Amino acid sequence: MFDLAFKHGFVVNGEEIRRLNVYVQDGKIAEVSAEDHEANETIDATDRHLLPGVIDDHVHFRDPGATNKEDFPHGTMSAAVGGVTTVIDMPNTNPAVLNGEDVRKKAGYFKGRAYVDYAVWGLSLGDLNLCDLAGMKKAGAAAVKFFWGYAIDEKTHALIYNYEPGQSGVIPPLDDGEVYKIFEEIAKNKQILGIHAENSELIHMLTERNRQAGGSDYRALMDSRPALAEVLTIQTALAFAKDTGAHLHILHVSSAQGVELIRRAKADGVPVTAETCPHFLFLSADDYDRVGPMIKVYPVIKEESDRLALWAGLKDGTLDFVASDHAPHTVAEKQGSLFEIPSGMCGVESMLPLMLGEVSKGKVTLPFVVRVLSENPAKLYGFSHKGAIAEGRDADIVIVDMLKRRTIRNEDLHSKQPMTAFNGMDITGWPIRTYLRGKLVAKDFDIVGNPQGEWISCPQY
Repeated sequence: MFDLAFKHGFVVNGEEIRRLNVYVQDGKIAEVSAEDHEANETIDATDRHLLPGVIDDHVHFRDPGATNKEDFPHGTMSAAVGGVTTVIDMPNTNPAVLNGEDVRKKAGYFKGRAYVDYAVWGLSLGDLNLCDLAGMKKAGAAAVKFFWGYAIDEKTHALIYNYEPGQSGVIPPLDDGEVYKIFEEIAKNKQILGIHAENSELIHMLTERNRQAGGSDYRALMDSRPALAEVLTIQTALAFAKDTGAHLHILHVSSAQGVELIRRAKADGVPVTAETCPHFLFLSADDYDRVGPMIKVYPVIKEESDRLALWAGLKDGTLDFVASDHAPHTVAEKQGSLFEIPSGMCGVESMLPLMLGEVSKGKVTLPFVVRVLSENPAKLYGFSHKGAIAEGRDADIVIVDMLKRRTIRNEDLHSKQPMTAFNGMDITGWPIRTYLRGKLVAKDFDIVGNPQGEWISCPQY
């Protein structure tokens, strides 16, 4: 007899949808078939769709260091309610994740506080921790992130997000020679290097130009951080990846030009993967008047033509998957001058509903959603036990009601600072139950039970 059975539901994988039963034993999927077996607990999934749990590789849960904005319990609650069963937390916390010991400490710090399974990123600071990158992999870091163009505090080694040339006590952004050494080390260690792709020199010059001209609206912000800033960095990164053989992963691609560069690089055999985010797929500059300052993210949300190009790139496989870049700030911080307020918003809880809404509109299919939210990130990070409803995989299962209509509202979000640019958007198609390794962790838009999440140590990729 099985522990748990999901019966009469439509099981969705990356290629097809079939009415099948799913049987769970000891937290693993033991059988997927049309056979009728007994179980200690049976879930009637008639007219519901069963999707593998979403994997979100790009979350900033701010913990430790900035827990007034977000923390791991709230962030992972948001994930669970949104059908996300695995997250990979970014390394620019305080303290940052700079070596193997930091990886182990951060993973241990989250133990007993996570409502979904989790892995962690390591952070590259160039020569400061070049010799520590291999140790991060050995300790279980999922990948290494490099914030291209960011300066570094000399004493704390924290990233400086608004660098001004000539600042004291600051290490300026790395030059291309030092960045090239990062790629060499990543290639030698067979790691994944994720990059934030924006050219800081161009952004600084254009920002000063717009300030002097008195620009303060969203168009001025876009002019200060144009697609060219992304293009210049992607071009250099692709050249370094081609020359060194390092696996380059480009985060939050935001422009049509960026998509085209990646498309050509893949055709040329460059070892590159890439992701985009819901805010780039569902919003454009045209939405600023409606959404207001909450729309500010980095890279900035661009033109409608960029939005359409990102969808095209996702559909043809140029972009491998979608990730939230969940990065909330306090309500007070998001008020004020558009140039001065921080960038970022909530995203992990609304990502799957937004994609399901596109299915309801007939623009994409459920198998497509499974590919770009579950299967492809699982493949990239070597999560062979995640990403699909198949025998031997973790029983991370999301029950979806494709007829459920609901509105995204800030007050319904589970983040510590529940604010999103998607507030007020009506969606048809929602996750109504989330199971983590066969345990119910979210039901009817709320969390169930205590934290059940476990660390995924990933030295295997």
